[in-house]
Amino acid sequence: MNMATITKMLFMSFAFLSSAFLARSGEVDYESEFSYVENAEINGPANWSNIHPNWIKCKTGKMQSPIDFPNNKVEIVSNLGILQKFYKPSNATLLNRGHDIMLRWDDGGFLKINGTQYRLKQVHWHTPSEHTIDGKRFDMEGHLVHETNDGKNIAVIGILYEIGLFPDLFLTMIEKDLEALRLADQKAIGINYPNLIKIDEKRYYRYMGSLTVPACTENVIWTIDGKVKTVTRKQIQLLRDVVHDGFEYNARPIQPLNGRPIKFNKPWSFA
Repeated sequence: MNMATITKMLFMSFAFLSSAFLARSGEVDYESEFSYVENAEINGPANWSNIHPNWIKCKTGKMQSPIDFPNNKVEIVSNLGILQKFYKPSNATLLNRGHDIMLRWDDGGFLKINGTQYRLKQVHWHTPSEHTIDGKRFDMEGHLVHETNDGKNIAVIGILYEIGLFPDLFLTMIEKDLEALRLADQKAIGINYPNLIKIDEKRYYRYMGSLTVPACTENVIWTIDGKVKTVTRKQIQLLRDVVHDGFEYNARPIQPLNGRPIKFNKPWSFA
């Protein structure tokens, strides 16, 4: 066995261990085997389930994400309440996971849903958006990922963005740090303020789905901000430039709804 073969085997073993153990929430921490290219015969979205046995939900799951929000299937309600966010400043680290850029907080506070606390873990970005509204896809989508303390339950807040005149404040604050990821896969950035990520706490979509990357873990509580935010073309381009080649467009295709209810919280004062 020559050295090149040994090196390749070691790399594949590391990639498998990374996908199996590094991400407590079930998300793959570093890309190595899957892609977003729809017509890729081996590792495209339609074949994620063939890559690892524990990724089988990507094919067999009935509660997969992302989804479209058809206007005629969305139930408007007013009883979900204001989002209970209790975020706080925290030390943070930026990571280039290859397939996306992630900012991880050490202790960024929590989100409370139905009395359960979900600790804020990280935020990452997809371009273009993964979720769509009545068939419309947007230019970018941010995902704030939360977990219960035991790591068994996940809640994600999604924020949709379209290119406009005004930049996104949070991305502006970390722009220089993002630039640094061109030369390194991670960078400690000191204290960061998750509350600078603007979210409409009163108007939002709610449904049950999955993670949008392998292992496509289900029973994720999804909250999608009902107000589309703006981002500049330059900010989107920076996120695309920093990720690894082939992942500039990192949105999973829309998944079947399979009869799942979709609710849109709209307080009566907004009617």
